[in-house]
Amino acid sequence: MKMLAEYLDHALEFERMAAREENPETKAQLEKQAEAYRKLATARARALGMEPPVP
Repeated sequence: MKMLAEYLDHALEFERMAAREENPETKAQLEKQAEAYRKLATARARALGMEPPVP
């Protein structure tokens, strides 16, 4: 369960950074990283028999 929360925390942090970023290339990289953490969170939730987190 701890890993799931950590993945979601990381995703939120990358989303916050992307929202503040002005450089389009950097913004896209941050959004991609956030998406990767959300995918990890979804996979972890399913492995634990839980519903995937809502985006």
